[in-house]
Amino acid sequence: MHIAIAGNIGSGKTTLTKILSKHYGWKAHYEDVEHNPYLQSFYDDMQRWSFNLQVYFLNSRFRQVVEIRRGKKKVIQDRSIYEDAYIFAPNLHDMNLMSTRDFENYSSLFELMSSFIQPPDLLIYLRASVSTLVEQIQKRGREYEESIRLDYLKLLNERYEAWISKYKQGNLLIVNVDELDLSKPEDIGVVIERIDAEINGLF
Repeated sequence: MHIAIAGNIGSGKTTLTKILSKHYGWKAHYEDVEHNPYLQSFYDDMQRWSFNLQVYFLNSRFRQVVEIRRGKKKVIQDRSIYEDAYIFAPNLHDMNLMSTRDFENYSSLFELMSSFIQPPDLLIYLRASVSTLVEQIQKRGREYEESIRLDYLKLLNERYEAWISKYKQGNLLIVNVDELDLSKPEDIGVVIERIDAEINGLF
């Protein structure tokens, strides 16, 4: 079984991945943030490093999905492969931070890769307002995220909503993060109840 958590920067994907991994005994696959050789460079100069960063993420997540499907374990993945292709890369292109040539090259590569993989059995989308995202980004205090602009988060949120409204690849569960505090056991309990209902419907 493959569960993926989707959501904007600061929506709580990694936090929820850790909680659910521990609760269900699922193997967790995290986004490679700490060892990503392009992330700091990207935030310093988005236009120069956008293509490199997106290809790095695409390669990393493609490898994760292949590994997940080859294995026999139940896995929860922090961010899906679709978010790079439908949210981040086109957003960078529209902001003139990725050239059309690079974007078309990237899109062609994603199209080829996606033809070889299956979507997650369940996608959990963490919906959050920009104010919630900013609050949570500030709490975790990653230095390279200090320069993230509000308009950038807003544009990403708009793309997430457009993508989710048309998501048909598999089962979808939407969790409103503005109404929850993932540090509170009672709020975690609400999320787990909803996931249990979805999983019971899958098998």
